[in-house]
Amino acid sequence: MSLKKTVNVALGSRSYPIHIGADLLANAEILHEHIVSKQVLVVTNETIAPLYLDKLVDQLKVRFKVETAILPDGEKFKTLEYLSEIYDVLLQKRCNRQVTLVALGGGVIGDMTGFAAASYQRGVNFIQIPTTLLSQVDSSVGGKTGVNHPLGKNMIGAFYQPQCVLIDTAVLTSLPDRELSAGLAEVIKYGAICDKEFFQWLELNMDSLLARDNEALSYAIKTSCEKKAEVVSKDERESGIRATLNFGHTFGHAIETDLGYGEWLHGEAVSVGMCIAAELSSQLGWLPVSDSRRIKVLCQRAGLPVEKPATMKAADFIGHMKVDKKNITDTIRLILLKSLGKAVIYDCIDDSLIETAITKYGMKYS
Repeated sequence: MSLKKTVNVALGSRSYPIHIGADLLANAEILHEHIVSKQVLVVTNETIAPLYLDKLVDQLKVRFKVETAILPDGEKFKTLEYLSEIYDVLLQKRCNRQVTLVALGGGVIGDMTGFAAASYQRGVNFIQIPTTLLSQVDSSVGGKTGVNHPLGKNMIGAFYQPQCVLIDTAVLTSLPDRELSAGLAEVIKYGAICDKEFFQWLELNMDSLLARDNEALSYAIKTSCEKKAEVVSKDERESGIRATLNFGHTFGHAIETDLGYGEWLHGEAVSVGMCIAAELSSQLGWLPVSDSRRIKVLCQRAGLPVEKPATMKAADFIGHMKVDKKNITDTIRLILLKSLGKAVIYDCIDDSLIETAITKYGMKYS
């Protein structure tokens, strides 16, 4: 077993640790200290269950009464309908306010389990065990929970922090290449918005990351978690600086909503979103064109799409972007780059500038 590294999310009474290391699923003691009673419900999906559910349950059942809920796998099942399946098990098994929910899976499972924990009997404990790179570096950290609605992604949810996050890097060996690449989009994001040196490290080490070198992956995960923990500690409920973590996401969410949830992976949509946001930043005279190109090239090297869906026009983007939880008024709120490693929140941009960026995007670098 590798040495465990810990990143702390400092939120006063809601503070919690992020434990990172190989084979942590085999170390039950890490989880035991965060479970407050005998009742445990592990929520996972049909893909992860055959791989890791028994291993986790065997570790837990020595001390706890463990129930399980297995949901379908995919973003299209991140709905109120399938959320109810978690409530069904909680009620059928007569789980009380001391129950601990354990999310074993990617971002969809983490978001849904967290929302179930936030709302069941007005709030119960939960633990995140993310099994995809994307969820390890992003969605499992920071307490955003929720489900999608046909008219907008993540529009129904709550801010609700876990008791801990347990990141077992060994599970990435079973992760499909496409999902590894999707996770790298969020890793690239941290370099782009707040750490130019980390971006440069990614340029130098992308091949090692794609080869699943454990040392490189562990460093990228730990650095990403540190970056997000620092931002969340300053702005838990996204009233200010935390919004910068959404770089590329407003465009990306528009793609996911337009194509149908699950057609593109979240990280794939974010990759294109970052490229368009970088293009817009360049058109505004902020980001050098050479740095906009660096972002696109790094996303390409990570195995990510960098061109918008052929079926989507600028008007399609604008329509979906008008329905975004980050917007304060009718004006679209975007996260743009003043320079590589420095993101800004921009509220006053005209729709026509956004349309121009979307329409012209890709012409320079194709």
